[in-house]
Amino acid sequence: MNDVLPMVISTALGTVLGWEREAGHKAAGLRTHTLVCVGSTLFVLTAQHAVIGIGTGWDPTRIIHGIVTGVGFLGAGSILRQERAVLGLTTAASIWMVAAIGAAVGVRAYLLAVVSTVLALIVLRLYRFFDRWLDAKDDVKP
Repeated sequence: MNDVLPMVISTALGTVLGWEREAGHKAAGLRTHTLVCVGSTLFVLTAQHAVIGIGTGWDPTRIIHGIVTGVGFLGAGSILRQERAVLGLTTAASIWMVAAIGAAVGVRAYLLAVVSTVLALIVLRLYRFFDRWLDAKDDVKP
């Protein structure tokens, strides 16, 4: 029963970032981000149960290594190249970030997970203004 709280927290944090991506009409939105976050938490919790069931001699951090690698491939699938533009890099990064948040929740590092979610939301929302400012500055070059 004590695994329910991490799963609920993971669902909430993944939903926050997924909602932001969904609001921007990105291909990987609410459901994708939430499922990646919850899935990462589930893998970490399952690894903890495996250590309890199997005992020592088994390295649970291998699960986190697998999450990092596997989600990297998932994110890579969201990257598209069209003529001179590359699209989907931020979506790929946000999928990777939400997996890390899920892993943090899985090891019950709740404060780390919440702070990471807030920081990711700041980057996804507020940094758009910096992007626009920099783009506008590039357009004014002599």
